[in-house]
Amino acid sequence: MIKEKILDVLKNSEPMSKEQIAKLFEIKNKEKKSFYKLIEELQEEGEIFLDKQSSKYFVIDGENFVTGKIQGNERGFGFLLQEDGDIFISADHMNSAMNGDTVVGKLLDKSSGNSDEGEVIAIIERKNEKIVGTLQDQRNFGFVVPDESKIAYDIFIPKKFMKNAKNGQKVLVKIDKWPKKDKKPEGQILEILGFPGEKGVEILSVAATYNLPMSFTKKTISEAKKIPQEVTKKMLEHRADLRDLKTFTIDGADSKDFDDAVSIEILENGNFYLGVHIADVSHYVKEKDELDKEAYKRGNSVYLVDKVIPMLPKELSNGICSLNEGVDRLTLSVFMEVNKNGSVVNNSIVESVINSHRRLIYDNVSDFIENKAKDKSIEGLEEELTNMAELAEILSKKRQARGSIDFDFPEAKIIVDESGHPVNILKEERRVANRLIEEFMILCNEVVSEQHFWMEVPFLYRIHEEPEEERINSLNKTIRHLGYKLNTQNMNSRDVQSLIDEVKGKEEELFVSTLVLRSLRKAKYSAEQDIHFGLASKYYSHFTSPIRRYADLTIHRIIKDIIHSKLNDRKVDYLESELPNIADHVSKTEKLAQEAERTVESIKMAEYMKDRIGEEYEGIISSITSFGIFVQLENTIEGLIGYNSMDDYFEFNEDEYTAVGRDTNKIYHMGDRVNIRVVNTNVTKGTIDFEFVGD
Repeated sequence: MIKEKILDVLKNSEPMSKEQIAKLFEIKNKEKKSFYKLIEELQEEGEIFLDKQSSKYFVIDGENFVTGKIQGNERGFGFLLQEDGDIFISADHMNSAMNGDTVVGKLLDKSSGNSDEGEVIAIIERKNEKIVGTLQDQRNFGFVVPDESKIAYDIFIPKKFMKNAKNGQKVLVKIDKWPKKDKKPEGQILEILGFPGEKGVEILSVAATYNLPMSFTKKTISEAKKIPQEVTKKMLEHRADLRDLKTFTIDGADSKDFDDAVSIEILENGNFYLGVHIADVSHYVKEKDELDKEAYKRGNSVYLVDKVIPMLPKELSNGICSLNEGVDRLTLSVFMEVNKNGSVVNNSIVESVINSHRRLIYDNVSDFIENKAKDKSIEGLEEELTNMAELAEILSKKRQARGSIDFDFPEAKIIVDESGHPVNILKEERRVANRLIEEFMILCNEVVSEQHFWMEVPFLYRIHEEPEEERINSLNKTIRHLGYKLNTQNMNSRDVQSLIDEVKGKEEELFVSTLVLRSLRKAKYSAEQDIHFGLASKYYSHFTSPIRRYADLTIHRIIKDIIHSKLNDRKVDYLESELPNIADHVSKTEKLAQEAERTVESIKMAEYMKDRIGEEYEGIISSITSFGIFVQLENTIEGLIGYNSMDDYFEFNEDEYTAVGRDTNKIYHMGDRVNIRVVNTNVTKGTIDFEFVGD
């Protein structure tokens, strides 16, 4: 192939322009256009790169030239992130690259002994076009100090672009000029977020940092307001009328949008007849309309402690689509006949209308199932809840037997006052009612996914691929000194769960479980069916939350096209080309949402502990690093004890994950219980500093 020959030439020569390459191949004028197109294709495929300054191409060979993202540092240097070992980039060789930028790096001459060092020679994509930071007003100009500590530059703001922002305020800045040697980046203030500590400023700052839209467009709002807030007779045509069926929702006390309701009956043969009824969002949100475009852009709802950034306007998310108690709502109902072994022996999916009989709360349902405590809200549903508890237990045991992994990490419940200030942080309980709904939703997602896989229609799957052998080997290297090991030959999820069970209740439980989780791949969306390793599911899709996830809305549309015989060849071709793009997009928006949610949690925790500086607590060592020791408190708050604050010189033993005192020989292990004192917090960065107390 000509492309391979072009690559061979570039690999064995100095960088060349397209004209030089054409000349070398003796390409005639009339053939140049198609020849240059081949070169452009190689560039799009990431095989070669065009240096715009010299207009010459060179090969991204992974040896002399590599691509990747920069991880910056406040001191100016950075790392070019690579799977097989990161490349150090000194401040002098960063060439204006900033944290998060995608760059081309050139490895330094190996003969100089710097095989793991490089320099940035080109920037492919800028990450930080907008930055959140704090303004330092210098009268005739200003500087914005970025919240992100990995950005080494302050941004210079000319007086005319200050937008009357005051000294010390948080602002959103757009960069107009990128940094050059001995010259800071220059920009303009786009938005004034407010002073640190003011209500909502931290969440606004995080939303701006992650480019999360805090409001809907006028067109979207206008379209949402036109949607009727009641189900009409016309909407009920061709739908199964399930309004007399005893359906109900089970959610948290603070929930406002209800995607799913459940129902249960016992059949004459003794089998369970489970109904999972999901809001029919696709009836109201039509493909390519303004609501759909905005929902696709957002990808999912984002939950930032006391603030929700919804995927859909409240007229839908809290209104007509939400399965509120006592009102008619359009649904897609999945009915599953499940035998006493937990196997689904029959199932169906129908368009329906329900009227939720009750809005139940997790804690009240858990109290009833665990202790037979009867809250008024569950009166008349005792039999259904008892049957559901029995079915959920059967499903849970079956799932565990096949190797589904249950990490059961403690999660924080952050309670804030009216001003958004955290007043308490507790460990979130995952009780029997929470697990019951989890089991039913997992089963429903599996049934929907498998049915449509065998129908051989284009579909969107939720996949979790097998872990890479290299990562498992690295994990084994770390945990072997504790006497644990994961098989690398023919490893399955059951092996992982066995390890999780083995460390349960032991001092090293948090450490080992965390390392195991980090060794696994991240779940994602895909247009191609694959296993869900963590759930030990062969077929899995997200179907049960279309109010807050675009992936679910997408497959609802496919299912309804099948129900109405509208999935023609033209639609199939469209879906086959479009679903990979949707899968990639919603995987990215999900990752962004998770990062934003974690950032806000860290900020709220730092804000909470700011009021408790000087107080002492007992905690457990959750991680040991080259720069210090992390300690986690009972309520999940984590703080750092830096080695520089300790009374001895401590070194990190990477093989055994311990910190060893040079003079005292004192050793800190993962899982050690220790007493700490809170010494400092940084609310902007969401960090907390501890120090050891006593022995």
